[in-house]
Amino acid sequence: MTDDQARDSADRLTAPTGAGRIPGQPTTAGREPETAAPDWERCSDPTPPRRPKSLDPQELGYTRRARVPWLAPLLLVITGLRTLLALLFGAYLDKRELQGSLPHRIHRQTAPDGGFWFDYVADLGDGFDATYTIAYLLSRPELAVAGVDGGPLPRGRALIMGGDQVYPTASAAAYEDRCKGPYESALPQPAPGAEMPQLFAIPGNHDWYDGLTAFLRLFVRSRDDNIGGWCTPQTRSYFAIELPGDWWLLALDGQTGSYLDDPQLTYFEQVSRHLGPDSKVILATPEPSWVKAVDHPEAYDSIDYFLRKMIEPTGARVPLMLSGDLHHYARYARPDRQLITCGGGGAYLYPTHHLPPRIEVPPPDTRSRKSSPSRTYELAARFPDAARSRRYAWGIFGRLPLRNPGFGTLLGTLHTLLMLAMAGTAVQGAGSTEQRLFSVPLLGMLLVTLLGAAFFAKPPSVGGKRHARHWILGVTHGLAHVALAAAGTWAWLHLPFYRWEWPLPAAAAAVLYGPVVGFLASELVATYLLVAGAFGVNLNELFAAQGIEDSKGFLRLHIAADGSLTVYPLAVDRVGHRWRAEPEGPPHAAWISPQAPIPVRLAEPPITLR
Repeated sequence: MTDDQARDSADRLTAPTGAGRIPGQPTTAGREPETAAPDWERCSDPTPPRRPKSLDPQELGYTRRARVPWLAPLLLVITGLRTLLALLFGAYLDKRELQGSLPHRIHRQTAPDGGFWFDYVADLGDGFDATYTIAYLLSRPELAVAGVDGGPLPRGRALIMGGDQVYPTASAAAYEDRCKGPYESALPQPAPGAEMPQLFAIPGNHDWYDGLTAFLRLFVRSRDDNIGGWCTPQTRSYFAIELPGDWWLLALDGQTGSYLDDPQLTYFEQVSRHLGPDSKVILATPEPSWVKAVDHPEAYDSIDYFLRKMIEPTGARVPLMLSGDLHHYARYARPDRQLITCGGGGAYLYPTHHLPPRIEVPPPDTRSRKSSPSRTYELAARFPDAARSRRYAWGIFGRLPLRNPGFGTLLGTLHTLLMLAMAGTAVQGAGSTEQRLFSVPLLGMLLVTLLGAAFFAKPPSVGGKRHARHWILGVTHGLAHVALAAAGTWAWLHLPFYRWEWPLPAAAAAVLYGPVVGFLASELVATYLLVAGAFGVNLNELFAAQGIEDSKGFLRLHIAADGSLTVYPLAVDRVGHRWRAEPEGPPHAAWISPQAPIPVRLAEPPITLR
């Protein structure tokens, strides 16, 4: 948000908000949000579903999806187009302005026994094995965690989903198979006499690819106000929860980092009237802008604006900020604030060995004319650790060709065409008229190869810090593919196939040359990704190509009777892969159970905040 936008929004926020309304009166944008008693937010009791007798989709009601093959050619095209459309038309598809007409309330959680537990998970809607592993652990009444003294950790009475509840793009079918289905299977309904745990979600960039349509239908309260045994009471894509001990959880919807809309700012401006000097705020955001601001200083501007305008005037503190988006666990700390990224809910692992050891928040080179003073945060913990993350990176040579066969086929096809073009140029005048007409112009293939490799490196915008580095690595990658094609052409011309009668040479190239060069080109891409990753380029592709399902986790948080907050970062080194149906279990028991126990441990010692 620019300073002009900020001033304009601040002026609008001074409008009267209808304080002193009658309790229970319907709320509208511009009136004080309703602070509901917890009993008001209880969902209607879910109809006991029929327990599936097997893992067949007809029995489960959804399909257990495999991990997303992120380098599959068709998926690359579709995801690229969706991303482009979101960038070009995101403002026209933005449904946050329409949410101003929806009811809005401050959700409230109490602690009758003097303590309150809740959970946080993010980036969860990928392959079934990883997603269900975390859903199953979250649904257990309690977890015995290695390294935790004082007994098992009870299940949270609320579950916060921090963004990207589905991959690769949002749709009703994708949510059903990759999010709702697994979580309903883990907790079909609450145990008899037990309080129904509540589920809140904020949208990430993948949830926004359809303009938030499917997200609102699933998570924003409607006729179906539950996902299995979890109640879904929220009424907008952002929310505030009053917690025990004068703790508050404020969850923002940043619409893929664009800006904070006026209805949202109005809502939180009204929420801020309930805050005071003794209040402590947990701020949940869709992405860890404190890390992304290292390369893109403007990434933190909206969060900084929110803190300066909404929180600081109340005197409240923000001891904890939570986010997903990066698929790992990382904590940056200073004495008065913890910045935690926890995106281990099921999506492919993102590296930790390139995290900066310290960051300046807000970044000192922000272009915002108004910003908070920059403060230094130190990297205090990460999971997996740097050494393990590096070992994962070297696995690219085996995992890329095995887990992305379509990508290897695409590379083999392009290299076969490039070889035929080079061979046709090298042996001018040879071959029939049909063969020469079939040949692809060499210049065109060279341009496709070089430009494809350059854009694969995804050069940032003009303001990016690594613009030249991306282009240099991308063009070098393209030249390496040209060199591989030249070597392949030399070898092919020394074999008898090229001198066969046309079209046998083309058929032989497709059957013999294509698969071999496809594998070699895949290994060349793997080499590029490993080298580029050392310079901080294409890190996402380096790990997305591998689809690593292990090293997942989530947070379990506890507010004690004395008002202290303890964060337990839970780590799962190996996700489950073998499952069995439980057709004879009680109605509240999980439909699907792992065939072997799934160990859980601490990613680091618990963090206590006061």
